[in-house]
Amino acid sequence: MSRLAICESLLLLMISFAARAADNWPQFRGPNGDGTSDATGLPTVWSETQHVKWKTPLHDKGWSSPVVWGDQVWVTAAPEDGSKDFAICVDKNTGKIVHDIHLWDNEKVYPLGNALNGYASCTPAIEDGRVYVHFGSYGTACLDTKSGKVLWQRRDLPCEHFRGPGSSPILFENLLIFHMDGFDYHYIVALDKATGKTVWKTDRNIDYGTDNGDLMKSFATPRVIQAAGKTQLISPSSMATMSYDPRTGREYWRVHYKSHSGAAMPLFGHGLLYLNTGFGKADLLAVRPDGEGDVTATHVVWASKKGIGSRPSQVLAGDLIFNVHDGTGVASCIDAKTGEELWSKRLGGEFSASPLVADGKVYFCGQDGNTTVVKAAREYIELAKNKFDDGFMASPAVTGKSLILRTRSALYRVEE
Repeated sequence: MSRLAICESLLLLMISFAARAADNWPQFRGPNGDGTSDATGLPTVWSETQHVKWKTPLHDKGWSSPVVWGDQVWVTAAPEDGSKDFAICVDKNTGKIVHDIHLWDNEKVYPLGNALNGYASCTPAIEDGRVYVHFGSYGTACLDTKSGKVLWQRRDLPCEHFRGPGSSPILFENLLIFHMDGFDYHYIVALDKATGKTVWKTDRNIDYGTDNGDLMKSFATPRVIQAAGKTQLISPSSMATMSYDPRTGREYWRVHYKSHSGAAMPLFGHGLLYLNTGFGKADLLAVRPDGEGDVTATHVVWASKKGIGSRPSQVLAGDLIFNVHDGTGVASCIDAKTGEELWSKRLGGEFSASPLVADGKVYFCGQDGNTTVVKAAREYIELAKNKFDDGFMASPAVTGKSLILRTRSALYRVEE
C-alpha cells in the first residue's frame, strides 16, 4: 500500500471514530461529565407532533438519564415501592424496546421521604459491549449490551438511602467508581469493571457537625480531571468536596462548607473547579485544584451566592456558567472568571434536570414539560419554548443531530 493510501485510510478511520464518538453519550452529563456537546444541527423547536422521530412509553418510574452507545439507549426503572429494579434498552433508530431486564427483587426498601427522588435515579455508565447499572445499595450490575445477560452483580455494599439513591457511577480506566453517601454509611468505592470486585474503598471522614443522618447523605456524581500535574477524582459530598487519587482512593485535598445533600456535578475550566455546595442554601464556589489538605481558607477564588440551584448541575460554556434554581425557576448566567451575575430570568416552574449546552444554545428542561432554549450568550436571548405532555426529572442526552429526552413517562428522540 502506498504512503498516500495509508494516510487516506488513517484519515477515514479517524473520521469514522470521531463520528462514532459524537454519537455516544456514555454517562451522566455526557462524554466529559460536564453537560456539553460539540454536536451541531440539534433541534431548537419541537412538540408532541413536531420533530419527534419516535416516542417510547416506559413502565414504572425512573429519573435516571439516558445513556447512548452505538444504536442503543439505556435507562433504568423501578416501581413506586422500590420492590424491583429494571434495566431497559431502546433501539436508537426505531424506538423499539430491545431489552427489558428484571434484575432482582428488593426485600427491604428504605422510604423516600419526598416525591423528588425514586429508586431508579442513578444514571448508567456504558462502553462498547457493556453497560453498568446502579441502584445504590439495592445493587450494581454489569450487563452485556448485546444479549442483556448479567455478567456480574454486587448487592453487598451497605448504605441506608433515606430519600433514595441518586449518585451515578463513572468509568475510569479499569474501574467503576461511585459514591455511597447515605443516612448511615458515607464512602466512595471503586470496583474492577471486569469482575465487580472491590479495588479500593475510602470512608468520607467528614466532621458533619451533627448526628442527623439526613444532613449527611448526598446525591452527587464524581468527575475525573487533570490538574496540578496529577489525575484527580473530584468527589462532592455533604458539607465537603474531596479530591482523591482515582486509582487508589488516597485523598489529596478538601474544601468544607455548610450545605448538605449535594447533587450537582463539579465543573472544571480556566484552571478552576466550580463546586455546588448543595441544599440548605446552595453557593457556587470557584476553587483552585492545586492544594493539599484542607484548602478552604486558601484556595476559594470566588463564591456566587445568589439563586444557585441545588438539584440541577451548572454548565460551563466558554467563560460563562449557566445555572437554574430548582425551586424558583430562575435561570442565570455567571462570569466564570469573576463570579459576577450577568443576567437572570424567570423561566417558570421547577427544575431537577441539569441544563445542556450544545450548538451555541442552552437547553433548560423543566418539571412541567417545558424546555426553554436560549442563546449561550452574555445577555438573555430566548430562542424557543417547547412543551411535552409530561415533565422532566432526567437530564438530556445528545447523539448525532438528535436529543434523547426522558420525561416521567416516556423516552423521545427529537431531531429536525
